[in-house]
Amino acid sequence: MAIDPAKQYRATIVTERGEIVINLFAAQAPVTVNNFVFLARAGWYDDITFHYLVPDFIAQTGDPSGTGRGTPGYTIPDEPNTDLTFDRPGLVAMAHPPGVPNSGGSQFFITLAALEPAAEWNGQYTIFGEVVAGMDLVQNLTPRNANDPVNFPNPPPGDRVLTVRIEEVP
Repeated sequence: MAIDPAKQYRATIVTERGEIVINLFAAQAPVTVNNFVFLARAGWYDDITFHYLVPDFIAQTGDPSGTGRGTPGYTIPDEPNTDLTFDRPGLVAMAHPPGVPNSGGSQFFITLAALEPAAEWNGQYTIFGEVVAGMDLVQNLTPRNANDPVNFPNPPPGDRVLTVRIEEVP
């Protein structure tokens, strides 16, 4: 494991527009946090975009192809936790195709609002962190969905992630 689940970790997503700081929930989602830390330290998230963003819903990144279909070549199991629910903006969760559990890998999303209906979200996606600084930046990222040409014709380029830094919090 790249992490010690008994310790606290923080991720800083460095974008062209500023920084987003996330407290990671290693105790509640050790496999997911370990995977995220491993990929961040390996440079997986360097120079990628927020490829999907719908206002008042989610902002998603973690796919170097920028299509929403990219993976690191493996999947990790979901880690549902009834104490963590999609009840507010700023939660960070591992993405996977709807209805395909245990298929997350590298893509993750940040909630821009409480997600409804809750039953479609709570327990279905692993929440592994929460934004503690930079949520205003997240709320103002460029809306885009390359897979929805009706509502997002000619989508603009997604906001760029320069790197993700990981630190152990004392």
